[in-house]
Amino acid sequence: MQALHPFRLAPYFRTRIWGFHDLSPWFDYKTEGEPIGEVWLTGEMCAADTGPLKGRSLKDITAAFGEALLGQGHGGEEFPLLIKVLFPKEKLSVQVHPDDAMAQRYGEPRGKTECWYALDAEPGAQVALGIKQGATPEQVQKAIEESRLEELLNLVPVQKGDMIFVDAGTVHAIWPGAVLLETQQTSDLTYRMYDYGRLRELHLDKSFEAMRLKTQAGKILPKSVNAHSVLIDQKYFRLEKWSQQLPSGENAAANVVQMLFVAQGSLTIEGDGFEPFAVERCQLAVIPADAKEWSVKSHGPAEVMRILPQSV
Repeated sequence: MQALHPFRLAPYFRTRIWGFHDLSPWFDYKTEGEPIGEVWLTGEMCAADTGPLKGRSLKDITAAFGEALLGQGHGGEEFPLLIKVLFPKEKLSVQVHPDDAMAQRYGEPRGKTECWYALDAEPGAQVALGIKQGATPEQVQKAIEESRLEELLNLVPVQKGDMIFVDAGTVHAIWPGAVLLETQQTSDLTYRMYDYGRLRELHLDKSFEAMRLKTQAGKILPKSVNAHSVLIDQKYFRLEKWSQQLPSGENAAANVVQMLFVAQGSLTIEGDGFEPFAVERCQLAVIPADAKEWSVKSHGPAEVMRILPQSV
């Protein structure tokens, strides 16, 4: 079997009614059709864009290389994290995601815990995060029936650089004004609780089954570790921000797959056994668990998000 080296993934653009027709300056992408709301960076349909794996989907690469990609003991598993950039032009529906236990009761492999990192935010940007303290499920139900659930949502202001944790069971909604890097468990389980009078289907029974009135959701303060910052270190994922020093096989060794997202600047990833390749702003590179000899060089100031799955 061929050695598995770092590679860049091509993004996959997803249409959403709440998105934009023009994603510049983040992505050179315009459409006259349905607006784009999400850019998937590690979805199973994303394809390798460099090296001998070029053109093969992440789903195919994960199935073919198992432990070499994901790490020892993780062969046969799905790629563990779904990473997206979100572009909300309008309010997203109020949603709640199930935890692992609830998802498995319905035959799904896992629930959905996620986090949002604000790549940018306009003045006044905010998200809805949880139900206001003291509200009861009965009050939530009545507010939905009377089309006033927004009154019971806990609104959190968002500024550039904020990290927000959204654990399963948290009632939440993304509102316009911020560009968010979302990292989540590989799951698409979303129960729509409220949609501001739009006519899309609601999933009220499962929403109330999944909902928890008290969760751990909220802003997470960064912690300085050596020459980088740990933005979040939770059960399913760890996100770090590197700028003073860039990650390499020596200072960022891992026994699991890791992802490098370029938030600012332009990089080259190089190492033994593979052709160097560029990673530009808003692009993502995958560093397989087996990759040892690799390094990152910047072409001026850069900011790199290093994202790792956590063993559960």
